[in-house]
Amino acid sequence: MSDTLMTIREMCDAFDVTPRTLRFYESRELIFPERRGQHRLYDRTDRARLTLILRGKRFGFSLEQIRQLLELYDPAERNLTQATATIATARERLADMERQHHELGLAITELRQQIAEGEQMLVQLKTGA
Repeated sequence: MSDTLMTIREMCDAFDVTPRTLRFYESRELIFPERRGQHRLYDRTDRARLTLILRGKRFGFSLEQIRQLLELYDPAERNLTQATATIATARERLADMERQHHELGLAITELRQQIAEGEQMLVQLKTGA
């Protein structure tokens, strides 16, 4: 699979995505498959970019953030700029996720308390107390 071209179906199977997803990423200029008539053919670079896109989406990066990071790819400078920007973006996202995690923990605690109070009220209503 290293240097071979893959069809859209093979990409979908390999990455567990839909053809619509691949066409959407292409329309957003995140991947650039070779076009032969109506057929799209994906090379090693497209596969690497798709791997990064899917990872970025899993971590909650926006498609615009992902696109900007992918545009920084420059092997001539050993991808120093891209790596630096990726780390900075990842740190920002991690801070957001940690804040959301904290807020979710508080909401879970409060909801558990509300459920317990509701259950107590229900018991009192049933027993007439």
